[in-house]
Amino acid sequence: MSRVQKGLVAGLAATLAVSVLEVANLTLGPWAVSFPRLMSVMLQTPDTIAVGWAAHFLVGTLVLGPLFGVICPKLPTDTPETKGILFAVGAFVLMGLTVAPLAGVVGERPVGVFFMLAGFGTFAWMIVTHAVYGIVLGNVYARLVERERRRERDVIHGAPAH
Repeated sequence: MSRVQKGLVAGLAATLAVSVLEVANLTLGPWAVSFPRLMSVMLQTPDTIAVGWAAHFLVGTLVLGPLFGVICPKLPTDTPETKGILFAVGAFVLMGLTVAPLAGVVGERPVGVFFMLAGFGTFAWMIVTHAVYGIVLGNVYARLVERERRRERDVIHGAPAH
């Protein structure tokens, strides 16, 4: 399995983990504006949260996961989880400085830089959910890497000598 494929699987697992938090936020809260809701606003469909959910899954699984797989070995931290947090918070910063302000310019309901027009609770929620995404992303990716290493060792050491 390539690094991109491992990242894809890890990205799906991380997106599912964050989705559980978002569902809890939507049903038990809301504690903050949900990421799928913000995505639907940014994509000019503020009344169709399904568009935001689709974007959330596509970006988390098909963009961020594989990208993490490619750059994970180059990230400067020691553990897979901290690599994932660093990556996910970096993605949050990039999104908060680019996509969120653009939504404020072209969107019907602006969210502002780092989603601050949606309130500090939303800003904090975004950081927490991105950190959770990163922890799961790094952990699952590392488990997939280790599983592949074990299989390679088993093939090398388990093969009969000729």
